[in-house]
Amino acid sequence: MSKSALPRRSVIVGAAATVIGWNTVGRSWAVEAPAGAPEAPADAADDALAALPPLDGTLVADAETLARFGGDFGHLVTAAPRAVLHPGSVNDVAALTAFARRHRIPVAMNGQSGTGGPAELESHSSYGQATARGGVAIDSRGLNRILRIAHGRAVVEAGVTWAQLTDTALAQGWLPPSLTDYLHLSVGGTLAVGGIGGGVQRHGFQVDTVESVDVVTGTGELVTASASANRELFDAVLGGGGQAGLIVRATLRLEPARERALVLSLFYDDLADYLADHEKLMLERRFDLHVGDVARNAAGTGWKYKVEGVVHYDGTAAPDREALVRGLRCLPAETTFLDQTAREYAFRVDAFAGYLQAAGLWSQPKPWMSLFLPASTTEAFMREAVALLTPEDLGAGLLLFYPFRTDVITRPMTVMPDELVGFHFDLLSFPFPGADHAAALRRNRRLYDLAVSLGGKRYLIGAIPDVTRAEWRRHYGARWGRAVAAKHRFDPAGILTPGQGIHS
Repeated sequence: MSKSALPRRSVIVGAAATVIGWNTVGRSWAVEAPAGAPEAPADAADDALAALPPLDGTLVADAETLARFGGDFGHLVTAAPRAVLHPGSVNDVAALTAFARRHRIPVAMNGQSGTGGPAELESHSSYGQATARGGVAIDSRGLNRILRIAHGRAVVEAGVTWAQLTDTALAQGWLPPSLTDYLHLSVGGTLAVGGIGGGVQRHGFQVDTVESVDVVTGTGELVTASASANRELFDAVLGGGGQAGLIVRATLRLEPARERALVLSLFYDDLADYLADHEKLMLERRFDLHVGDVARNAAGTGWKYKVEGVVHYDGTAAPDREALVRGLRCLPAETTFLDQTAREYAFRVDAFAGYLQAAGLWSQPKPWMSLFLPASTTEAFMREAVALLTPEDLGAGLLLFYPFRTDVITRPMTVMPDELVGFHFDLLSFPFPGADHAAALRRNRRLYDLAVSLGGKRYLIGAIPDVTRAEWRRHYGARWGRAVAAKHRFDPAGILTPGQGIHS
C-alpha cells in the first residue's frame, strides 16, 4: 500500500485498532479507526504516513496490550512499547524489523511465557531486558510450532516452550539434554541468554545443544546460522541477549529419554564440606544431573546446604543407593531418596509455581540475580553473602547454588569465570508484600560488585541496577570487541533489544 492509498481514517490514533502505518513526522503509529467511527479529514499528515509491509499477523496498539508487554516477570521495570506484533509467520518478524530499521524504531522479542491464559503470560526477564520502550514488542507466542522431531533433533519456532517440546519429545522417546528448572519458558528466550539447568555439568547451557538457528538481524534479513555457516552470527546470537539478531527458529540436539529418575537429597551444615563434596560429585560424574540450594536451618539460626542429585534409569534397573552416597560428608540421617518418572522430575517445579501463584506471590516484584563464581573464591563470596542475606530476602523463594565445569560452556557470548570449575549463585527471591525492593536492588548491586572483585560474571537475566558501559566491557573482557563488532554488523541502527542496556 502506498502513502496515497492509505485510508484517511488511518491518522486516528487511540482505540483498540490495528496499526496500518507510521507517521514519519510525528514518529507515532497510525491505526485504523473502529468501524463506525468518523473519518479524520485529509491533511498534510497523510503524506507523512509510511504504510506497513503486508503481514500474515497483526500489529496492534491498544492500551491493554501495550500495558501487558510493558512489564515482565520481575515487576520492577515498566517500559511499554508503542505497538505489539502478533506474528503470523517468521516472515512477519523479518518484514517488521526491516521497517523498524528504516524508521529507527526499537524492537524486542518477548517470550510471553507461563502456563495461564493470555492475560497471565509475561516475559520472564526480571529487569526489563525484553522490553522495547517506545518501540515494538514481538509476541513470540505467534511462533509456537514444533516443526519436526526425528533422529535426535528437534526443529522448533522460537515461541515453543520447553514444556511443550519436552512432552512432544518424550512421546517419541527423546528429551532435550539441558533443561531449565521451570519449563514454561520460550526456546527463543532462553537461547538468547544461555539457558541453564541441572544438566549444565555434562551438557553445558541450552545454547550448547543448538545445531543451527534462523535469525532475523537488525536489518530485517532472515539468515540461517550454524557452526559451519554464518558462524559470526551464530556465535553472536546464542547467549547474546538479542543484540545482534532475533532467534525465530532453532534446531536442537535431543538424547534418548530414560524412563525413571532417582532423586537424592543430601544435606550439609558445613559450607566447606558442601563445596568439597559437590565439586567431587561433579568431577566424578556420579549423577546424571545435579543442582543445589541454600535455605535456613530448622532452628532459624543459620543456613543449610543441599545437593540434589539425579540418576536416570530404565525399567527395574535402579541405581545402587549406597554407592551413590559412599565417601560423602553429608548428614546421613537427613539423606532422602525419591523415585519418580523422568517426566515427573522434569516438571517438578510446576507444583511450587502453582503454590506461589495461589498465594499471590508470583505477581509480586522479584529482584532475581544470577552470578557465576570461580571455584577458588566461591567460599569467600558465599560466607559474605549468607552473612548479608536474611530470610526476608528470600521470602518464599530459594537460593540455588551448585558447581559446573566451565569448559562445557562453548558459546562465546556466555562469559564464564576463568577457571575450570565455576559455581552458579542464583538468588530466586519471592518477597512477601511490603518488602523493600529498592533495598533488595542495592543488595544485588553489592553482591554483584563483590562477585566481580572475586573474578565472577553475571547472567543476563538478573536485576542489577546501574550497570555502566564500562562494566559491560569488563564483563565481556577479551570478547568485548567481538560483541561490539557483531552489534555494528548485524544491527547497524542499534534497534534490537534495548532493554539489555549492553551497548547503550
